Amino acid sequence: MNLFNRAAPLRRPASPAVPQRPAAPPAFSASGLPDPGLAALTGEWMIDPAHSRIGFSVRHAMVTTVRGSFAEYKSRLYFDGRDPARSRAEIIVSTGSVDTGVEQRDAHLVGRDFLDSATYPRMRFASTAVQTAGNDVYRMLGDLTIKDVTRPVVLELTYIGHVTDPFDVERVGFDGTTTIDRSDWGLTYNSRLAEGGAMVSEKVRLQFDIAAIRTMPTR
Repeated sequence: MNLFNRAAPLRRPASPAVPQRPAAPPAFSASGLPDPGLAALTGEWMIDPAHSRIGFSVRHAMVTTVRGSFAEYKSRLYFDGRDPARSRAEIIVSTGSVDTGVEQRDAHLVGRDFLDSATYPRMRFASTAVQTAGNDVYRMLGDLTIKDVTRPVVLELTYIGHVTDPFDVERVGFDGTTTIDRSDWGLTYNSRLAEGGAMVSEKVRLQFDIAAIRTMPTR
């Protein structure tokens, strides 16, 4: 499951009465074992940056949501289709590459009130375990390090599918999400509203929209 890389080099058939939606093969066979078709995906993958996004969203002023992403990151990822529990991933993000579409806000986020990119130029996620949660659904446990503070997180992953494109390139897709409390990593800056509540929510949703291409032959 070679999931996240931004920078260059760095079903079973449904019964006739139930319509079948276009989807990737299920992660489990009828026996409850991993679907044999996933074994072909075993190996190293890298992200296609033109079709991937590492983003976040956070409630602002209690009435709207601000969304942003990180433009620079690198990673190592391995997917084991025979035994998904052996899959692993690491992603290192440049904190100074944050982009919310508003220059003044981006400057505040990379400053000392939040990410302090001058002192902590990188944040890192490294998986520690992978659990199968259901057909096409995985739970990746890992350590998230921000500003030299490391805490465990759980990333919910959905396997989207696998294709070979017209250029004979193998592609695999995953969507992942997790929600963190930013104060756990020392990101405590805030302002209070006259009506009560905080200007910026402490809850931050991280989003991983991943399109990966194979980098090594199947093992």
